[in-house]
Amino acid sequence: MKISQKQYGEMVKKASPGSKCMRDVPLAFLVGGLICVIGQAITDFYSYLGFDDRTSAAWCTITLVFLSALFTGLGLYEKLAKYGGAGTLVPVTGFANAVASPAVEFKSEGYILGLGAKIFIIAGPVILYGTAASVVYGLIYYFFLR
Repeated sequence: MKISQKQYGEMVKKASPGSKCMRDVPLAFLVGGLICVIGQAITDFYSYLGFDDRTSAAWCTITLVFLSALFTGLGLYEKLAKYGGAGTLVPVTGFANAVASPAVEFKSEGYILGLGAKIFIIAGPVILYGTAASVVYGLIYYFFLR
């Protein structure tokens, strides 16, 4: 079967759903903002309990990672992401979801070859290239900018 590039483009256009940008962008903004507001409320709560700012921020991060992993395991994070889209990728919660999601998905394949081997399938590239970039930036700073 031989088709032209124009025919292929028309087939792709028919098969692809239309972009709902006017709806998705504000929803992502609101969901991401809501996650950040919850994070600020958690930080304020820990400050209210008497922790200093740095400790409150650390406990807020721990709490958000825990809640994100818990909601991923319960299947709630996926439902939120369906509506909030990129807003759910707020760094710490999105990263926790990226680690917990494969853990839940591949657990049935066993703890070693399933969970252990595939837990960083999504987050692994972020860790790898983030670490490599920080080493490169550190070397540039050390040799050229200090």
